[in-house]
Amino acid sequence: MTTTASVRKLPRLTWPLSVFAVVVAILIGLGVGAVSIPPIDALREVLSQLTNDRIQSSLSPTEATIIWDLRLPRVILALVVGSMLASAGCAYQGAFRNPLADPYLLGVSAGAGLGATIVIFTRVDTSRWELPLAAFVGALGAVLLTYLLGRSAIVGRSSTSLVLAGVAVASMLTAIQTLLQQRNTDKIREVYSWVLGRLSTAGWGDVQLVTPYILICIVVLVLYRRVLDIFSVGDEEAHTMGLQVGRARAAIIVAASLGTAAAVSVTGLIGFVGIIVPHTIRLFVGHSYRLLMPLSTIFGGIFLVLADVVARTVLAPQEISIGVITALIGAPFFLFILGSRKHGSIT
Repeated sequence: MTTTASVRKLPRLTWPLSVFAVVVAILIGLGVGAVSIPPIDALREVLSQLTNDRIQSSLSPTEATIIWDLRLPRVILALVVGSMLASAGCAYQGAFRNPLADPYLLGVSAGAGLGATIVIFTRVDTSRWELPLAAFVGALGAVLLTYLLGRSAIVGRSSTSLVLAGVAVASMLTAIQTLLQQRNTDKIREVYSWVLGRLSTAGWGDVQLVTPYILICIVVLVLYRRVLDIFSVGDEEAHTMGLQVGRARAAIIVAASLGTAAAVSVTGLIGFVGIIVPHTIRLFVGHSYRLLMPLSTIFGGIFLVLADVVARTVLAPQEISIGVITALIGAPFFLFILGSRKHGSIT
């Protein structure tokens, strides 16, 4: 079975180098900050704990606390969330055959933002789980509403109605969120802090909360990478190849949406990762999702870890919301893709 997706032969060292890049990004994330820790010392500290002190750490107790309680959970969460957002963007682009599709296409961001806004404006205490739960429920509710409005795209032969339904749902939920903000101006700053995305409050509880769900969704998307290649020939041709188009597209959309909802529930809205990473990887490996999906997953995590390092150092000791950093990179990148002739007509 063949498809029109193009693929370039990769050097044998691609995968080992990718793993090495992940390790380097993690060490940079652990070492760079208000308290500078040499990467080799950060590595020795981690290995010391993993090997039961067989490798001696050279860090002071304070520096070790910074590594384990502040930076490591933050780096791991950035790695996991970045991987999810990039793989979801890659999946949406393949499922909809739309190079500008991203994880927020079906209203995920608007639903999560509305859920978080409602909790911020109504809660009396600051329960740790209320905000992530509300954002998760809001994101899933938005996707469900989009699906109900555009379900003909799942069972039919066009994804256009689903995309349009997502735009309509996102606009409606954003309008409701704006109305709530206008009626509760005293908490707008807290809302915007969440909406712009942040990893500054990341802890081990957040990592434990979302990682299992995200990993399951990523595994599903990677398993469907060859199906995404088949989508590239069109729904009718894919159907003649024996693919149950509606069922396959639904599985991909559900996995990408669930994973994205889990990600934004703890980090807030971090945009453009699903646009920047897959398109950058395409420049090196071509358009085949057989390579594009796993590499996007790996480098999505790397990208967000490094973006978080920039967010917490560029104006140190103040931190910039990581969503601002990804938007500053992603908005020009989006316009470049939009104007690129090689994408042709975007439908």
